[in-house]
Amino acid sequence: MLFAMGDLFLPIISFLNKSIKLTVNYFLGPLLFVVLSYSLYKQIINQPDLQTRWQQIKLSWENPLFWLVFILMFFNWGIESAKWKLLMKPLEKITLYKSIKSVFAGCSITMLTPNRTGEFGGRILFVKPENRIKAISTTILGSVSQLAITTFTGTIGLCYLKYFSGYENQLEKLPWIFNDLFFFISILLTIILLLLFFKIHFFIVIVSKLSFIKKLIIHIDIIDSFTSKELLRILMYSFIRYLVFILQFILMLHVMHVAIGFYISFWLLTVFYLMMVLLPTIGFTELPVRAAASVLILGLFSNNILGIQVASFGIWLINLVIPAIIGSIFMFRIKIMKVK
Repeated sequence: MLFAMGDLFLPIISFLNKSIKLTVNYFLGPLLFVVLSYSLYKQIINQPDLQTRWQQIKLSWENPLFWLVFILMFFNWGIESAKWKLLMKPLEKITLYKSIKSVFAGCSITMLTPNRTGEFGGRILFVKPENRIKAISTTILGSVSQLAITTFTGTIGLCYLKYFSGYENQLEKLPWIFNDLFFFISILLTIILLLLFFKIHFFIVIVSKLSFIKKLIIHIDIIDSFTSKELLRILMYSFIRYLVFILQFILMLHVMHVAIGFYISFWLLTVFYLMMVLLPTIGFTELPVRAAASVLILGLFSNNILGIQVASFGIWLINLVIPAIIGSIFMFRIKIMKVK
């Protein structure tokens, strides 16, 4: 009798499972697209002086340097895609095109999360279901490499501006940034991130001794399989991306007629990006924080406050909003669950 009832309910259960998976695949994907699109719309429309900033950006379209910044956006995310392809190597072999889709999808999800920490949420949708949990750990490893480069270069920037630049008078206006405590925090954070990145094996050994985490080890020990050469390649990809970020911002400042020399702009922007790592933000608050931080740092050397704000707004649109829109389109047709 029990076997007969089981035979009766198995087709029903199978049908329900298939229905749930079809609902997730063909409803959740479009829903994510709508949510992300609305979120981006609200983030842009709620910005102060939007009309003035938009007029400035439209005028900048006549400047060839603006289009160079735009082209560098694809170079930037292309490098990140190559890095993601390398990070996925121990799990599964993916094409560069699939890697690009994963990266853009991650960019769209990350716009809704604090300090863009939800990147893995979009990327793992393009990973085989059995590898998705492990892919989270490789995503984190890639993020740690980018953070390590940002804090390391930002610390050097702090050191140079504070002790060797000759601009002590200007920097005295921001004592809370250029004081010893902030400098110490940036050094400490850089050391922790570099140790975590290069000595991940020791971290896994320590974590494996904690009883309540032992079951998770099988999902994170994949990051221990990278060789020193591969870790250096990952770090190099992150460093090249970082240089592209800096170059884009410098070019955009030039487009907006912010008269700050290339050399000093470079070091000021290293401190700016260091601040963005340390300041807590979430999607809709990131742009105001970016604008305020850029004016705070770059405003020490230029009175063109509107130009600085518009440059920051333009970089945000090009590097984050456009990729997020592209990523949400990729996610529109994604099949999150396999239907059998």
